[in-house]
Amino acid sequence: MTTKPAEREEVARPDERQPRLTERRRLKMTRSAHAYVRGSATRFYAWLDDQPTGKLPDGPAIWIGGDCHIGNLGPIADAEGNVAVQIRDLDQSVIGNPVHDLLRLGLSLTTAARSADLPGVVSSSMIDALSDGYEQTFDDSRSDATKAAQRPAVVKIAMKNALHRSWRRLDRQTIDNTQLAIPLGKRFWPLSDEEREAIRTLFESKSASSIYAALTGKKSAKGKMKVLDAAYWVKGCSSLGRRRYAVLLNVDDGCSSGGPPFLVDIKQAVAAAAPRRDDASIPLDNAKRVVEGARHLSPMLGDRMSAARLDGCKVVIRELMPQDLKFDADRLSEKDAVKAAHFLALVVGRAHAGQMDARSRQTWLTELQRGRTKTRTAPPWLWRSILDLMVVHEADYLVHCRQFALDRLNR
Repeated sequence: MTTKPAEREEVARPDERQPRLTERRRLKMTRSAHAYVRGSATRFYAWLDDQPTGKLPDGPAIWIGGDCHIGNLGPIADAEGNVAVQIRDLDQSVIGNPVHDLLRLGLSLTTAARSADLPGVVSSSMIDALSDGYEQTFDDSRSDATKAAQRPAVVKIAMKNALHRSWRRLDRQTIDNTQLAIPLGKRFWPLSDEEREAIRTLFESKSASSIYAALTGKKSAKGKMKVLDAAYWVKGCSSLGRRRYAVLLNVDDGCSSGGPPFLVDIKQAVAAAAPRRDDASIPLDNAKRVVEGARHLSPMLGDRMSAARLDGCKVVIRELMPQDLKFDADRLSEKDAVKAAHFLALVVGRAHAGQMDARSRQTWLTELQRGRTKTRTAPPWLWRSILDLMVVHEADYLVHCRQFALDRLNR
């Protein structure tokens, strides 16, 4: 393997990783209340556990994303490069109550607005837009409006970047190197000899046919994959500390004819914090659970994913397409925030509604509207829940920041 060190960039040896990753995760969560929300899905579900029965609507048992914050929605591509906005991270996906996705997105949007110093009136309007956009996807009489929904500026920018992005123009969150090597530095750290060998075996053994099929879309077992380079990938927030690798693959010797290598993401699958329905039929293997959730919620992504085992560890494998991007919450403006809330609610609503028949959609719509006194405004249960969540997370965020500062002083 030919991983090249980048100049003046800090790297960590395998035996140094865990404390460094823990510190980095804690630091990332101090940057803003919204950054804290992104990295604290377990706190969100702890709040849900404390809610009395009947306070929140009880939706049909369907696959949910489980962690639908803004950063986990964005443009993704299918194997042919077609791009659409869908849920892009399914680590927490389970068969559960769809209201959990709605609340998680609402909390993310409102804390992003507060972190961007937008007025409280904007946050109030965002919650109304969130409610209206989500409900719209279950109202068959508004299907034409759903199809004609306008993308807000933050979505247009991401889509434009995605549509014009090629492998050789991947930005700093992936790889900007065309020499078939991964540059070590802040984002990519060296592997141990055991990790290198396990990754090579994973892709080059005879049992890798299912991975080959997921990456190429071909069902033939005759294809070949050769590992060109690999590195530990320092990526994400809540997932920092899990096993995560970036791998460059030469598939069917395509690199010999001048084609780019496949950039593959290997991510450890762990138990979901999101509560599942007791009677739900969900794969016990966490990697298979993630893939199954993706196929129901974001098929353009799910069809490119494969569950596997890396040296005994359950992992999810997918090719990272150049068009796969996340939204930049820092781009939220006062003018665009309400439109963004409505559009992203449509994205989550479509993922849910696509799993229901007409009767289930109507029943769920009626339940969502419980207690509403005026049209196109959020029902009281949604407003109060998001308000309570914001208060809890803002307080926890400040406690986290203070503890982080005290720990640094005491070193």
